Amino acid sequence: VQLQASGGGLVQPGGSLRLSCATSGRISSITIMGWYRQAPGKQREFLARIFSGGTTNYADSVKGRFVISRDNAKTMVYLQMNSLKPEDTAVYYCNIVTAWRDYWGQGTLVTVSS
Repeated sequence: VQLQASGGGLVQPGGSLRLSCATSGRISSITIMGWYRQAPGKQREFLARIFSGGTTNYADSVKGRFVISRDNAKTMVYLQMNSLKPEDTAVYYCNIVTAWRDYWGQGTLVTVSS
């Protein structure tokens, strides 16, 4: 099973992007679906997650600007990013946690620049 993240690109400050993450196969016993990012020279940073019951958590840095969602079948997870800032520039990774292991996507680059 692989995760495929997409939707990154170049956007101006204040703009929006929607990231998507698709699973290549069925993943059972999913407990959490989430998004992280890693900027150049920095550690990977938690952004948002959605639990199996639908509860969501956000990092303070993106709260109020980013929204995580998923499809009912838990085959897709999305990150709607609004009011983007230059400091949001990073490679964005999706993550799925199950009862037995974590899955990571390959990352999609988001560049916020004028």
